[in-house]
Amino acid sequence: MFLPWSLFAQNGNGIISGTVTDSLKHSVAFSNVQIRKLNVKTTSDKNGKFLLKGIPAGNHLVSVSITGYDKVYKEVSVSGVDTTYIEVVLKDQSSDLSEVIVSASRRAESLAQTPSSVTILTAKDINTQSIISPNLANILSYSVPGLGTSTNQTGNSGQTLRGRNVLVLVDGIPQSTPLRAGGRDIRSIDPSVIERVEVIKGATAIYGNGAEGGLINYITKKANTGKQFGGYSQIGMTGNTKGDSTIGYRVVQQFYGRAKKFDYIVSGMYEKTGVYRDAEGLVISPEYGLGETKTYNGFVKLGYDITTKQRLELMYNYFSSRQDSRYITKTGVYGQSPAIGIYGERVGVDEGTRFNHNSNLQYSNREVFGSTDLTANLYFQDFYTIYSNSASFYGSGQSAITSTKKGARVNLNTPFRLSPEVPMQVNYGVDLMNDKTAQNLVDGRVWVPKMNMVNFAPYLQATANLFTDLTIKAGLRLENIDIDVDDFKTLATGANGAGSFDVKGGSLNYNAFVFNAGVRYSKFKLFNPFISYAQSFSVFELGRVLRAAKSNTLSQLETKPIIVNNYEAGFSSTLGNLNFSAAYYYSTSKLGANLLEVNGTYISQRIPERVEGFEIQADYQLFPSLAIGGNYAEVGGKGDVDDDGRFDSPTDVYLNTTRIPPSKATVYVKYTGVKNLFLDLNWMRIGDRDRFPVNPKTGKYLIGEGPVKAYDLFNFAASYQIMKPLKVNLGIENVLNKTYYPSISQFYGSDINYVRGNGRRFNLSLGYAF
Repeated sequence: MFLPWSLFAQNGNGIISGTVTDSLKHSVAFSNVQIRKLNVKTTSDKNGKFLLKGIPAGNHLVSVSITGYDKVYKEVSVSGVDTTYIEVVLKDQSSDLSEVIVSASRRAESLAQTPSSVTILTAKDINTQSIISPNLANILSYSVPGLGTSTNQTGNSGQTLRGRNVLVLVDGIPQSTPLRAGGRDIRSIDPSVIERVEVIKGATAIYGNGAEGGLINYITKKANTGKQFGGYSQIGMTGNTKGDSTIGYRVVQQFYGRAKKFDYIVSGMYEKTGVYRDAEGLVISPEYGLGETKTYNGFVKLGYDITTKQRLELMYNYFSSRQDSRYITKTGVYGQSPAIGIYGERVGVDEGTRFNHNSNLQYSNREVFGSTDLTANLYFQDFYTIYSNSASFYGSGQSAITSTKKGARVNLNTPFRLSPEVPMQVNYGVDLMNDKTAQNLVDGRVWVPKMNMVNFAPYLQATANLFTDLTIKAGLRLENIDIDVDDFKTLATGANGAGSFDVKGGSLNYNAFVFNAGVRYSKFKLFNPFISYAQSFSVFELGRVLRAAKSNTLSQLETKPIIVNNYEAGFSSTLGNLNFSAAYYYSTSKLGANLLEVNGTYISQRIPERVEGFEIQADYQLFPSLAIGGNYAEVGGKGDVDDDGRFDSPTDVYLNTTRIPPSKATVYVKYTGVKNLFLDLNWMRIGDRDRFPVNPKTGKYLIGEGPVKAYDLFNFAASYQIMKPLKVNLGIENVLNKTYYPSISQFYGSDINYVRGNGRRFNLSLGYAF
C-alpha cells in the first residue's frame, strides 16, 4: 500500500522498486523519490519501500531526499517491462531540508503538498538565530511572517499570529493557558533542545482549544543514532557594549547516543543575564524584564525500539526563569522619556516562571493491524508563573497563574485506494485533556477561581490524490468541553470589601463541529497553488471574565466561545535559485475578543470581527557562497460594533494593536565564501501605525491604541569552525546601537510601559562537539 501522493508517469512500461534505509539499516519513511527529467515521483511508505511505474527503457537518475539526511542520487538502468530493484542508504546530516511536516495533520506529509501556509525553522535556522539571542520570542519574530514582534520582556503579550491568539506546543503538549492567558507560552523552553519549529498559520482545530491564529509546535531533539556516545558542550558570555554590570553567561551540556535498541539524549542549560541597558546606557525598566534573570532548562528523551515496527519514547523537559533585580522602575513620560531602572528594594517576591514541567510518553506501532499505523501519547504539563505588582484591585499585590494539564491522545492512520488511480489516507483518533487553571495572589487571595476543564474530541482527516498532482484534504473535529468553576468572591476595589461580588460557580458546557478543507496542485514547481478553509474553536478567556464579574451567577456572564472561519489562498514558486511564496487570508468570527480598558479595568469587547492580511517570502541563492532573502507581512482587523455585517459603519472600530501588529519586514544576507566561516546579517523593520485618537476624558491613549513609530534593527551572526569539533560564535543584537521603543512600549500608551529596547548587545560562545 503506497502513500496518497504517489505519482506515476505513463510514458513507459518499466518499474523501479526499492527501499530507503539509514546507515543503521532502519527504514526511512516518507522520503521523497523522484526522476526529475521525467517528472515522476513518489514517497517511500512507512516501511521505507517505494515504487515508480511507467519508466521508459534507458538510464535514469533517481534522487532520494528527506529532512535530516544528505540527498542521494542513484543511476538506474531500466530495460523493457522488467522491475529494477535498488537499495538506497541515506546518511544523517546536521542541516534540514524542510520537506516533511507533521503538525498540520498530525502525521508526516510532504510540505509541498500541504494546502496551508507553513513556516519551518530547521535546526540550522534555530542555531543561527540563537547565536544572536537565545530568546525564542526573538527567534520566531525574525523568522515567521505574520507573527508579531518580540516584546523584549518575559511575556509575549501582543505577539499574535495573523492578528489572533496562537497555540504553543512542545511535542504536541499545549503550553498556552487559554482559560486565563498568561503570555508566557512562547518562551517556555530553551532553543538548545529544539530540533525544529513548525508554525501552522491560520485558524486550526487539529490540536484543539486556542489556535485561533494558528499554532507553533516546538519539536524536541532526538538522539544522534550514529554514535554510541557523543555530546556537545557550550560556554558563552553576554552583555551590552555600553554600561557596567551587563555581563552574563550561559552554559549548555548535552550527551546523546545509541546502544542497540536504546537511544538517549540528556541536556542541561543554565543562563544568568546581567543588567539590560538601552543604547544610551540607561538601565531598562525591570518590570517584566529579561535583565538579571536566572534561567534553567533540563531535558531528557529516552527511546527504545521494541521491534522494527514498534517504538516507545519518553520525554521530559523542565524550564524555569526568574528575575532577581537590584533595580526598581522609575516611571517615564509617555512619548517623551523612558521608564528606567534605578537602585532600590523591590517589593514582593521574584517575578518569573518558577517551573514549567512537560512529560510525554509515546508508543508507536507501524501496522498495528493491517496497514494501519498507531501513535498513542500520555502527557503532563505543570506550570507556575508569578507576575509583578498590580493595582487593579484594592490593596494591590502580585498574582500567579497555575495550570496543570493531563492528556491522552490516540492517533491512527490508514492508507487505502479508492480506486487504482486514487490513493487515500485517513487520519483519525481522539483527544482527551484535563486542564486546571487558576490565578491567585501571592498572599492567598483568589483573583480567578480554579477552572476545571475536561475536553473530549474525536477527529477525522482524509487526504486524497487526484490526477496525480492534485491533493485534496478535508477533516472535522467534534469538540466536547465541560468546565467546572468554584464559587468565589471577586477582589474588592475599595476599603471594607467595596466592589466585591459573591459569585456562584457552576458548570459550562460547549459542543461544536469544526471543519477544514483544502486543495493543492503540485505538478509545477514554477507555480504550486493552494486554497483552504479552516475553523478553530476556542473557549473565550474565561478567567478575565470571572475576575471582572459584576453578577452573582456564572450563567449571567458572557462566556460564549470563539469560532473562527479562516479562508486562504496562496502559492509557492521555484525558478532556478529563486524560491518565492505568497498568501492572502481572511478570517471572521461572530464573537471576538478585542481588549479594552474601561475605568482602569481590562475587559474584552465581544463583537463580530474580521481580520485580513497577506504575507510574501523570497529566498535567492546569488552565488554558491551568497544567499539573500526576506519576508513581509501586513494584517488589519475591524470589529462590527452595531452587528450589521458591514464593518464600515461610523460606530465600527479598528481592532487595537494588542491584537493587530504593525507591518513587519525582514531581510537577511548569508555568506560562506571563506572556508569554515559563516556570516549572517539581518534587518527588521516594524512599520508605522497611528489609527486611534487620544481619550478625550484623560488626555491619554487607551491600552493598545498608542501610535507606533516605525523603527529598524540590524543583527549580525558569525560562526567560525576552528577545527572539526570546535566552533566559536559571535552574535551582535542591534548592531548600530539604535535608540528605539519596541512596538509594545508604544501601543500600550502608558508611562510605566514606555520602555526602550536593548542597546547593542553581544553573545560570544565556544562550542565543542565530541
